[in-house]
Amino acid sequence: MYRRCLVCDHEFAANDALEHLDRGRKIACDPEKGRLWLICRACSRWSLVPIESRWEALEELEKLVRDQARVLSRTDNVALMRAGPLEIVRVGRAQLREEAWWRYGRELRQRRERFKKLSTAGTVGAAAAIAGGWATGGIGFVGAWLVWDNAPKLVTSGARWLRFGGTAWRGKGECMRCGRQIDRVRYSERGGLVLTAEEESPGLIVACLRCDQARDSGLLLTGQEANRTLRKVLGYHHFAGASERRVDKAVGLIEASGGPERLPSRILKRNRPLGDMGQVGRVALEIAVHEETERRLLAMELAELEAHWRREEELASIMDGELTPLPLMDSFRRRITGGRSW
Repeated sequence: MYRRCLVCDHEFAANDALEHLDRGRKIACDPEKGRLWLICRACSRWSLVPIESRWEALEELEKLVRDQARVLSRTDNVALMRAGPLEIVRVGRAQLREEAWWRYGRELRQRRERFKKLSTAGTVGAAAAIAGGWATGGIGFVGAWLVWDNAPKLVTSGARWLRFGGTAWRGKGECMRCGRQIDRVRYSERGGLVLTAEEESPGLIVACLRCDQARDSGLLLTGQEANRTLRKVLGYHHFAGASERRVDKAVGLIEASGGPERLPSRILKRNRPLGDMGQVGRVALEIAVHEETERRLLAMELAELEAHWRREEELASIMDGELTPLPLMDSFRRRITGGRSW
């Protein structure tokens, strides 16, 4: 098995997901034709695995795809999947649900762990400050209590401000009712933002201070502008992440709605302030509004991967055709696919 890319000599990372293919974190395969490639992270070129090393590896990979893989994106010819630590480019149709949004649920869980570490760091710092104050007599009981109670919040709030700043949107707009100029949306105002179900994605109404939530008032943001602003607001609001249970409930809500693209219209049957939505609904909405951006990026990546596959397939067909009798290749294909098309 190759340890290095055949083009740039970059070493393939080790993986423990496959016993018979212990190198490479990005793999391409065509079970129908018995092809297997390692994709280099450095130069993006494909190295065709020697045929004598493919048999067990392809069987093992197909089982992993059936049991664990999630489809991130696909075309008629190629599917991009994730299975544990592996990214898999699979040629041919795979009868798996396309769930690009599941990765963002995992991000919310990881965010919660990072937040806990920040809080712990604040607590440790507070303990050190209190101990030093007691030793020198420079801090009393009330002061020690205030430091202990507020230090973790100060650390996490500071980290959130450094990441997001204080403003979610800046631009030039005006109230639909009175024409008052509105040029920014502050995170501190997020609870009063009103969400509305537009045709393609949620719209966002910024309240007008002069009209005081009168009917048909405020600045309406739509399209990518609304999507980007809402993602920032929800990311700020969920800076502490979400528990495993809450993420699972949010994912269940997405599935019950028929997918991320249908969730906004289901939970926004009427205009609703963000602050009035339940915690699970807000988590589900954050996952859903990231879907559009996620799919666009994955589609760009997949188009490039399909172009690579077409070039590499030409070379692989020549190499396999010269070195391997065709009857053996047919037997090999039936062994891997079980005589069925996925």
